[in-house]
Amino acid sequence: MKKKWIFMGPLFLLAFAAFVALGGIVVMQLWNWLLPPLFGFRLVNFWQGLGLLALCRILFGGLGCHNSSGSNFRRRKPKHWDSMTPEERERFRQGMQGRCSTQPAAGEGAQI
Repeated sequence: MKKKWIFMGPLFLLAFAAFVALGGIVVMQLWNWLLPPLFGFRLVNFWQGLGLLALCRILFGGLGCHNSSGSNFRRRKPKHWDSMTPEERERFRQGMQGRCSTQPAAGEGAQI
């Protein structure tokens, strides 16, 4: 098993570097093709394109800290959920089901 990683590790690093380089080239080419003729912006080189790619990833894509373990219901529940009575909670659930046409995951009521 360790021998496999000795060969696969450098291959993964090379593939990641190629993926990043391709992204920088694509951003550079798109910028140089679209923005100077349309808006009069200056041309960018590869490193500036790579910087733009990183900046857009930070600003619009986050840093990979997505919490995919929570359901939509947990993100939408009100802040005062713990102080609600069971009847109020059920009314809230029914209202959300009618609005979003989704149902909470199985077993979610027991976790709350």
